[in-house]
Amino acid sequence: MTRYSDGTPRRFPRKLADWERRNGLGRLVRKAPPRDRPTYCAPASITLNEGNFSPGGIILVTVMRRHTVDSTLSFELIERPATGMVRVLQQVGDDDELLHLAERRDAAELWLAKTGYRNARLEDITADEVGADVVEGRAAAWLARRHTPPRTLISTIAAQARRRAPGSRPLILPMAIPMMPT
Repeated sequence: MTRYSDGTPRRFPRKLADWERRNGLGRLVRKAPPRDRPTYCAPASITLNEGNFSPGGIILVTVMRRHTVDSTLSFELIERPATGMVRVLQQVGDDDELLHLAERRDAAELWLAKTGYRNARLEDITADEVGADVVEGRAAAWLARRHTPPRTLISTIAAQARRRAPGSRPLILPMAIPMMPT
């Protein structure tokens, strides 16, 4: 689970919806690298699942929020998946999306059988991965698995930070991002 915040306290009931858009909690479900297209450039981003509305056990609406690395929000890791848990992942474009996080492999297989995702795959969370998160930080472990040189990402982030308006809040990167390798 990841908490994000703009640093302002929760105060005014009339402005609550605006405050909740900038402060919340979610599970990381997707990480996307920067994309350069002929008509636009998109910075690296993460997508958080903030919850499902499911009356009667049937999910009707899933709330997802996408945040770019140049966001003014700060991100805090509040829960890591434990060793032995299993991710249910699905390929979406060039990225993987987390569909479900199960306590055990048999629970993940049961969830997959019930929901009917055809192209999903199961991935165990290993002690090596959890150790890499602690020693290197999640972003560094993710970069190593993606075979992206860290300098390239750092220089990209630095360039984005230089383009920020003077006097704006400093760029705070989500360096400890849980759960989702690609």
